[in-house]
Amino acid sequence: MENMNEALSLLLIGMLTVFVILSLVIVIGNTVIRFTNRYWPQTKFVHYEHDSLEAKAAKAKLMAAIAAAVDVASEGKGHISSIEKKTINDK
Repeated sequence: MENMNEALSLLLIGMLTVFVILSLVIVIGNTVIRFTNRYWPQTKFVHYEHDSLEAKAAKAKLMAAIAAAVDVASEGKGHISSIEKKTINDK
């Protein structure tokens, strides 16, 4: 019976330790997120005109980056057929 009491006490101490550590992780994580959002503003995105030369160059660079990523990830077997931007309402 003494072994059972020792096992249960170790179980309780272990579970409480895990609970306290995970609670600290959540509290510290939320604090860091709130601090960051308050004191560092979001970066502003540059929006290009649809027909501008800069927009075409940016799209070409994006296509090249995506094609390179697909090529590396699929070891040369994957190909991109099309890229479409979907909005929240698209399914």
